[in-house]
Amino acid sequence: MKKLFIFFALCALNMSAQDHFSGIKNSNKVGILSISTNPAELSNLGNKYDVNFFSFSISASNNKIGFKDLINSNNNIEELIFQGNEPVNLRIDAEIYGPGFAMKHNKWAFGITTKSYIKGNLVDLDPQLGKAIIDGNTSNILNSTLLKSDYNQRLNATTWGELGFTVARNLFENEKHKFNGGASIKLLFPGSYANIGIDKFQGKLDYRLNGTSPTAYLSGVNTQLNIAYSENLANSKDYTKSLFGTLNGMALDFGINYQLKDKDSYKLNAGIAIKNIGELTFKNNNNSSTNYTLNIPTGTITSPGLDLSLFQNVTSIKDAENTLLGTPYLTKKQSETNIKVKLPSVFSAYADFKVVSKLYVSIFTQQKIGNDNENNQITSQNVTSITPRFSLKNFEVFSPWANNEISGTTGGFGLRIYGLYFGSSSIITALTSDTKQADFYMGYRLGLR
Repeated sequence: MKKLFIFFALCALNMSAQDHFSGIKNSNKVGILSISTNPAELSNLGNKYDVNFFSFSISASNNKIGFKDLINSNNNIEELIFQGNEPVNLRIDAEIYGPGFAMKHNKWAFGITTKSYIKGNLVDLDPQLGKAIIDGNTSNILNSTLLKSDYNQRLNATTWGELGFTVARNLFENEKHKFNGGASIKLLFPGSYANIGIDKFQGKLDYRLNGTSPTAYLSGVNTQLNIAYSENLANSKDYTKSLFGTLNGMALDFGINYQLKDKDSYKLNAGIAIKNIGELTFKNNNNSSTNYTLNIPTGTITSPGLDLSLFQNVTSIKDAENTLLGTPYLTKKQSETNIKVKLPSVFSAYADFKVVSKLYVSIFTQQKIGNDNENNQITSQNVTSITPRFSLKNFEVFSPWANNEISGTTGGFGLRIYGLYFGSSSIITALTSDTKQADFYMGYRLGLR
């Protein structure tokens, strides 16, 4: 089971949500990346044409492990993350932009983007249950623990690709004011999907002797269980191999933008947007999404319950499902092969103020619309940030500071030199305090007259 946990929690860490591209995406040097904040921003393109060559952003955040823990502790990461009694929340996100192009024509602006997403999550996972599943027979203490959760605990991973088309228009403009509107339609290409959901779990965890060594047993359980996976994950633990599938989904973004102008650029640039309205469908006869009832009677001496050491050698989600099916405790309720998944819809708002010439301060907030505890919901995070920024034509330096729903307070630093940009929204707090987030982004774009 340890390998299966690593599949969910660490596969994306091997490459190293979240507010991706924090700092640079609110730059007054508007480019294709600004569409990710608000499609209406495309009307503010500084050049007639804008070309995106590549960009990527990778982030890992949690509510348990600090940066110093990873450096100073001799324990494995799964031991660190399941310490204490607070439910475990972990988010691993990657956004990868491919080639993109945008242009302005009179009052109109048009853009086309390509993008891949990678997400892995643990949502409200009971640390005692997680530790017992991973190391079911390594405890040296015979004891009992009552487990209770009011939420749907989830282990979830998703990848998909996206082809986006954006149109924006200047709706009104005079010497002092400017209003823009914009929308994006995004064609979705589902890649890989896996989900284990344990709804409102209650039970008892007993460590009893099995021969000469203590073994974890689960009993007194009556809960609903969802196990879902796409075909390419049935017998595999590497869900990053398939980032683009076939076209099977669509999403929409809408936004409006306002500028209070001055002679150089603007005194205020503000906007609101609703993003990722839609869903994608993993459609294949070999996919599986099954709802079960897990009913384990109260343990006795002769029948102590579900032996969690059975999961020690599990390497895939299908292995875990077959292990449970091999016990008398699992009853199938409903099964289907088409897996419909809701995108992480969010509402965002921002305001970028010009303090003095070349110095700006940007305020940004993102609030999720969906419920992360639902089995068919791709997760997102609530984020609020403030970013001071010094901006010249070919050089920019910025420092984003944010409060994130999962990892708390983070502070970072970034640079833009001509079309090359890179940075991290957590590097400062990682070096100076015990931050619970690590991230990095980089990209290159070219503006043409």
